[in-house]
Amino acid sequence: MTDTPAPFPPQERRFGRVNWLGLFTLAEREVLRFANVWTQTLLAPLVTAGLFLVIFTIAIGPQRGEVMGVAFTTFIAPGILTMTVIQNAFANTSSSIVISKVQGNIVDTLMPPLSGAELVLGYLAGGVARGLFVGVTIAVALALFLGIVPAHPLIALGFIVLGGAFMSGLGMLAGVYANKFDQMAAITNFIVTPLAFLSGTFYSVQALPAGLREITHVNPVFYIIDGVRYGIIGVSDSPPLRSFLVAGGATVLVLLVAWLMFRRGYRLKA
Repeated sequence: MTDTPAPFPPQERRFGRVNWLGLFTLAEREVLRFANVWTQTLLAPLVTAGLFLVIFTIAIGPQRGEVMGVAFTTFIAPGILTMTVIQNAFANTSSSIVISKVQGNIVDTLMPPLSGAELVLGYLAGGVARGLFVGVTIAVALALFLGIVPAHPLIALGFIVLGGAFMSGLGMLAGVYANKFDQMAAITNFIVTPLAFLSGTFYSVQALPAGLREITHVNPVFYIIDGVRYGIIGVSDSPPLRSFLVAGGATVLVLLVAWLMFRRGYRLKA
């Protein structure tokens, strides 16, 4: 009988504590993935955001009056910007993972010597980059066509990046959990869309009844939108520091869960 060869023992990582080449390659792949189909991933969201702004301005703007001391169009502009950013960040990471699982090539991502943290950072880079590009482009358009210049640009940019990171992490969780497209559609329709729309995007939470107001204050997306609104027009429902702490804490928690999923191969490895 032929002896069965002994399996190779685990080898040490020969590229240091961080696989920078592998991390950069994954991040580059995720960025090129949406850049190669820019008409769908970048241009389409910009058109949708513009349509939202035009429709709400025509239908409600003239009759609505001021909200928190600013015109209605000025008030909803940061909300529409942030909603577009977080939806695109979520779509980038979730679609990348679930498509790889459905097509059976997720092994190409799992086989390289990448740790769970490196996988999270690689996917995160693509989601944040897509959200940041869309957000900055909309901000420039608001300044050019509506004259809305950010009151605190660095704060606005920080919350845009934070929102992209939070929803990128949430997209990783959804992509890992979902094994087919209808499961992903259910997560998008029943979790992500309500989080985005019921978070003060088109209204101030001060106008809500007490019960709904308390529910809104549990939603991390509310603090992200409120922070961006403060950075762009200088008004907000919640203090900016509180918004940053809540949104930052939620982002760390989501990314930690994503790291645990990748580390254990949850719903990724047989």
